[in-house]
Amino acid sequence: MLRFVALGLIVLPIVEIAIFIKVGQTIGLLPTLALVIGAALLGMLLLRLQGLSVLMQLRSNVSAGHMPARTIADTMMIGLAAVFLVLPGLLSDAVALLLLVPGVRSWIYAALAKRVTTVASTRARAPNDPHGRPLKGPGTIDLDQDDYRPQ
Repeated sequence: MLRFVALGLIVLPIVEIAIFIKVGQTIGLLPTLALVIGAALLGMLLLRLQGLSVLMQLRSNVSAGHMPARTIADTMMIGLAAVFLVLPGLLSDAVALLLLVPGVRSWIYAALAKRVTTVASTRARAPNDPHGRPLKGPGTIDLDQDDYRPQ
């Protein structure tokens, strides 16, 4: 896996430079620069709008007691889009803009969710009586109100 990351770090700048050169030859220098700056500005606007929307969804999921897996995945993809927007280049900007589209994020989430197994776990605790007090047992030390005082 580390080899693929290292290879990607070498290949990505070469591909970005090749795309810059080809687009610059096709449409010219100033339109190419305008395209890069426009994509960055549009990406920052979309990042702000989508980021605020996902934060509101995260709050509502947590307050409703639901597991916010989808919202967390959206947040991670928006964060990845922000990293791609910071990287100079047309390819990284295109990938970032795609990650900011909710439909694309839904498709990626659905593809990843097929490969993930969710396991629920709970913390074990002592059984309680109907009033919520721990049941008495051989290792239980029971104190009355008069036996202790709060500090």
